[in-house]
Amino acid sequence: MDYSFRELECFLAVAEELSFTRAARRLNLAQPPLSRHVRTLEEKIGAQLFIRGTRGVSLTAAGDLFYEETRTIPGKLSRAGEAAKRTAAGEISRLRIGFVSAVMSDGLLSVLRRFRASAPAVQILLQDVPPNDQIRAIMEGKLDGGFVGIEERRELGGIEIMPWLRESLQCFVPSDHPLAKRSRIALKELSAESFVAVAHEAAPSFSNLIRRLCGDAGFRPRVVLESPRAQAVAVMVAAGSGIAILPSALERVAGSGVKAIPLKERLTITHHFARRSGKAEGPMRDFVNVLKSSIRRG
Repeated sequence: MDYSFRELECFLAVAEELSFTRAARRLNLAQPPLSRHVRTLEEKIGAQLFIRGTRGVSLTAAGDLFYEETRTIPGKLSRAGEAAKRTAAGEISRLRIGFVSAVMSDGLLSVLRRFRASAPAVQILLQDVPPNDQIRAIMEGKLDGGFVGIEERRELGGIEIMPWLRESLQCFVPSDHPLAKRSRIALKELSAESFVAVAHEAAPSFSNLIRRLCGDAGFRPRVVLESPRAQAVAVMVAAGSGIAILPSALERVAGSGVKAIPLKERLTITHHFARRSGKAEGPMRDFVNVLKSSIRRG
């Protein structure tokens, strides 16, 4: 609907004052132009908004509905303008950060809490996005950074990758699986099992790693189901669809339906944080410093 803010402002004043005279005084506006703005608004909407009588003004049913739908608009615009002004002045800002369920560990939560404590004016918008989609979004400027899980050596023009957390890999099996009684297991003992896995197109680095590790153990994993989300893979294990090799932090996602068994090979992965190349500035600089501090603590 193509109507102006001034027309809306005049309508709201009359609707709340139920008087063109008082509304004009409130807006410091002469009554004829106020009445003209309201009539123009009614013409644009195609409905009469007020009943004008000798005893005063009242809202029609259409006017009452229009008032309920629009009465908060001036306040929202005012708050939005104030937020924009404060952001431009450097008082508030935000970071759009991607993550994958496989890295939602105590370590990541600690980083987010510490950053929040050190920069309370910065809003962190978290988006659960598969690693490959995170990289693309960072390149396109749709994300400021992302916890992309593991990253193998590959050409990522304009993207800087920073290692920040090491985590063990474990074999996830259904709680009623014969292997669930084991306290430790070797990869080669899994050669006859059906696997569920993170889809290659969603997390190529992790997918390649699992295939390479199984290959080093002398077999190619027989993958029967895939999902773009590691969290969903853990749930599929709990449902009995197969076994999986996953980061240890995901054990708590699937709950009692899964047993996570340490591997005899004591395999670990390194999680990475990705951002656009170049010198980090403002909130991103502060966020990277918190990440680096967490590495030193680890």
